[in-house]
Amino acid sequence: MDQSIAIQETLEREENCIMAVQCEVVFNDIAESRLLGLVESAKEHAIFIYAHRRMAITADDVSLEDIVPIALDFSVVEVSSPEELVVVGADTRVRISYKDKELEFRLPFGSHSRLFLGEVNKAWIDVCRSPTQAPNFEWTNKYHRDTRGQGVVKQAFAPMSTTFTNLNQPRKTEKSSDKKGSLEKEKGSNSGTQKSKVYSSSESREDRDDLVRSSSHTPSNKAQILAMPQFGLRDNLIRCELLKNEDVYTYLEHFSFFLGTYNVNGQTPKESLHPWLSCPLNPPDIYCVGFQELDLSKEAFFFNDTPKELEWTKAVSEALHPEAKYALVKLVRLVGIMLIFYVKKEHAEFISDVEAETVGTGIMGRMGNKGAVAIRFRFHNSDICVVNSHLAAHIEEYERRNQDYKDICSRLQFRQLDLTQPPLTIMKHDVVLWIGDLNYRISDLDVDNVKELISQKDFEKLHSYDQLKRQIDEEAVFVGFEEGEIDFQPTYKYDTGSDKWDTSEKCRVPAWCDRILWRGKNIKQQHYQSHMALKTSDHKPVSSLLVAGIKRVNGEAYKKTFEEIVRNIDKMENECIPSVTLSKREFHFEDVKFMQHQAETLSLYNDGQVPCQFEFIPKPNEHTYCKPWLTANPPKGFIAQGGSVDIELEVFVNRSTAPELNSGSQQIEDILVLHLERGKDYFISVAGNYLPSCYGTSLHLLCQLREPIRDIPQETLREPQAVMSGGENASNSEKPLDIPKELWMMVDHLFRNAIKQEDIFQQPGLRSEFAEIRDCLDTGMPDSLPGSNHSVAEALLLFLDALPEPVVPFSFYQQCLDCCSNASQCEKVISMLPQCHKNVFNYLAAFLRELMKNSASNRLDVSILATIFASLLLRSPTKQGLAEKRKTQDFFQHFLTPGSS
Repeated sequence: MDQSIAIQETLEREENCIMAVQCEVVFNDIAESRLLGLVESAKEHAIFIYAHRRMAITADDVSLEDIVPIALDFSVVEVSSPEELVVVGADTRVRISYKDKELEFRLPFGSHSRLFLGEVNKAWIDVCRSPTQAPNFEWTNKYHRDTRGQGVVKQAFAPMSTTFTNLNQPRKTEKSSDKKGSLEKEKGSNSGTQKSKVYSSSESREDRDDLVRSSSHTPSNKAQILAMPQFGLRDNLIRCELLKNEDVYTYLEHFSFFLGTYNVNGQTPKESLHPWLSCPLNPPDIYCVGFQELDLSKEAFFFNDTPKELEWTKAVSEALHPEAKYALVKLVRLVGIMLIFYVKKEHAEFISDVEAETVGTGIMGRMGNKGAVAIRFRFHNSDICVVNSHLAAHIEEYERRNQDYKDICSRLQFRQLDLTQPPLTIMKHDVVLWIGDLNYRISDLDVDNVKELISQKDFEKLHSYDQLKRQIDEEAVFVGFEEGEIDFQPTYKYDTGSDKWDTSEKCRVPAWCDRILWRGKNIKQQHYQSHMALKTSDHKPVSSLLVAGIKRVNGEAYKKTFEEIVRNIDKMENECIPSVTLSKREFHFEDVKFMQHQAETLSLYNDGQVPCQFEFIPKPNEHTYCKPWLTANPPKGFIAQGGSVDIELEVFVNRSTAPELNSGSQQIEDILVLHLERGKDYFISVAGNYLPSCYGTSLHLLCQLREPIRDIPQETLREPQAVMSGGENASNSEKPLDIPKELWMMVDHLFRNAIKQEDIFQQPGLRSEFAEIRDCLDTGMPDSLPGSNHSVAEALLLFLDALPEPVVPFSFYQQCLDCCSNASQCEKVISMLPQCHKNVFNYLAAFLRELMKNSASNRLDVSILATIFASLLLRSPTKQGLAEKRKTQDFFQHFLTPGSS
C-alpha cells in the first residue's frame, strides 16, 4: 500500500511527496508507529513526520508532528548493536539528526526502506553541491498554522520534548583510517558499542580507494564492502576476482534446513503444529515454513489484510523444536501465500542480505490468489533463496501450472544491496529451496484405481502418473531441481477434520499437490514425509529435512587472497585501454506483435589486456538508454580479461507502447550506445516492423474498421479521418459500428460458452492461447475464437486494459468519483459519454449482469466483478490510491444490480 498518497493530500500544490515509509519511533521505551514522508518543494527537501492510523489512505488518516529539513547540518545514520543480532531482518534502525537534535526510528527491513534512505541521500547530496545556497524554510513554516483541520502542529524544526533530544556529544562519521580498529572491535567485543553506517557521500574518492586497498577487511564485513554502490570498475575487479578464487578461502560446513508446506484452506489453527514442525530428532538450524490459502475471504483477496497471519505465525513459533531457541528473521505474505523464516539464535549473526519479494500469477498476471512469495539471504558465504508458491488449480490445467512456474522464475527478482547492479533472479543463488501447493495432480487414472494403489502402498507406480514427475521428466519445469522419493500417501483431498478422502459431490482424485524440491550442490535429504495427525485442512502438511554444505570463510586465507588481488590490480591499472569485440552491430526484429516477446543475443568478447566494465548509456537529450519497448539484459556488467558475456536484446510491446506503434507515429527503430569505462563507445542499431493490433487501438478507430486491422494499410491507421471519409477498405456510406467487432467476438464467445464457467475472470488463461486469440482478432482468421474460456476471458480484460483512452474517458473520471454513491447521477454521467464509449460500457454491463444470473455455477459476485472491471473501465489519468479504487468499484456496482439500464 502506497501511503505517500495520504501525505500528498496534506501538502500544497507546489509540494510533492516523493516517497513514504512506515516505521516505529521509541518514546520512553514504548514503540509508536509513525509515517515518514520525503517531501520536495522547488529545490528543497525535508522529512515530514506524521502520526497515523493503522493504514493511511487519505489526509484524514495522518497528523503532521514535525518537519526535519535536509540541510548541511542534517544526517541519517543506520545503527545496530551486537546484542541485537538475533533480530535479523526484523527492521533497520536509523538515527536522523539535525543540528543538536536527533531521533531514532526503526524502518521495516527490505528494499523499500533502502530506497527511501537512498532518496534521502540524493536530496542531501543536492544540498552539498550548493552549500552557499542557504535553505529557505518559509514553505515549511506555514505548517505551524492550522490549514488542514488537524490542529496546530509543533513549530517546524523546534526541539521537541517527545521526539528530538539534545545530543551531549556530536557523533562523527568513522574515517577509513579508523576502519581496522573498528572492525576488530566489531568482531571481538561483546560490549554495547554501536556500529554505524552513514548514508553520506562526503568521503572523497581517495578515501574510498584507501578503503578498498586496505588489508584490514575481515570476513565479517566482506559482503558490505563488496556491495557498496559508490564503488566503480576497480571494486568490481576485486569482487570478480574474489568470486573466482572463492574456493581458496572458503570451506564447507553442514547445516540442517527444515522445510514445511501446508495449505490450510482458510482455516484458523485448531491444533498444535508440534507433530509437524518438531518431528526431527535434533533441532534444525533453519526453519522455512510456507502456507497457502491462509485466508479465503474477499477482504484478504482485495485488500491483502488478514488476522490469520498473526494466528498462524503464533502457532508456528509455539511449535518449533523445544531444544533450541530461534529468532524470526523474515515473514512475507501475498494474500494467502505466506513464508516464515526462522534461524537458531547462535547462527543469526551470520545471516545477511535478507530480501523478500512477491509475484502474483492470477488473472492478467496481477491477482495474488495464485503466485509466489520468496526470501533470499546470505548464510555465511552461501546465497540461498526460498520460494513458496501456489500454482493454478484443476486437474487439466498442468500447462497453466507450467506457465505459472516460468512466470515466477522470470518475474520474481530481488534488488541487490548495490542498487547499480541488476536484480537477482531465483536461479542466481547457490541454493534454491522450493516449497508449496504446486497443484500438480495424478492423470490417466480414475479415483478408484488411485485409491486402490494407495491402499496397496504402491506409491512408486502411482508416482509414475504424477503430472509433476512427467513435466520434470520432459524438462518443462524445475530443470536442475531434485525431489526426494515419495513414500507417503497423497496429501489432497481429505474431508476437513478427518483422514477420509473427499466425499463431496466432486469426489476429487487424491494427489500429491504439496511438494518440496531443491536445487544446488552438496545437499542431502534426511526425510520427506506428510503428517497425517493434523486434520485442520483438506490438505495434509508436508516436511523435508535437508542437510546442506554451506560455504564458510577462512579469515586468514581470505585476507591473503584479498591482498594478492589488490596488488595485481595495482600493477595492471592504467596500463591498457579496455576494448571488446561485438558479435554484430545490427539487429532486426521481424513481425513484432503485441505482448509477444522477441529476443536476440549480442555477444561481447573482451579482447583487451585488462578487464572492462560496460554499460548502455542514454544518448544526448534522452533520459533512458533505449526506447520503452526495448531492453538490454543485463544493461551493465563486468567482463574479465579474455572473457565474454551474452546480452539479450529483448523487444516487448505492451499497453503503454502499443498505441504509437499501431498508429505508425513510432517505429521499431533505435540506436544503443554501449560505453566502456575508460574506453570508447560502440553504436548498435536495432530495427524491425510492428504488426498493428486491435490491442492498443482506440474504441473510436476500431468502430470505424469493418475489416481486420491487419488488412488496413498503416498510412490509413496513421490518418484516422481517412477511414471515416472512405479510405481504402472503408466506405463513406457505412456508418460506424456500435461497438468494435473484436470486443463483440470475445463477449459473444463467452456468452455462448462460458456463462456458467467456474472461476471465469478469476483463473488465468494460457499465454500461447492468448497469442492465437490476438491473431484471430487482428486477421479475421479463423472465423471463431480459439482457446479455452479462461484464455478468452483474459484476452477481453487485456483488450480493455490496453485501450489508450479507457471505456470511461479520462475527462469523465472525476465526475464518476464524485457521484459514486448516487445511482441516478452515475447513470447520468454514462449517458454523456461519447457514443461508442457509452455503447461499450452498457454492452459490458449487460453481459456481466447475465453472468451474475449464473453465480451459483460460476462463483462470481458483484464485489469480484466490480473489483476486476472497475479498474479497467475507470482508469485514473494519474496514480490511483486505494480510496479512489473503492470509489470506482462503488460507481460500477450500480450497473451490476438487476434492473440497471
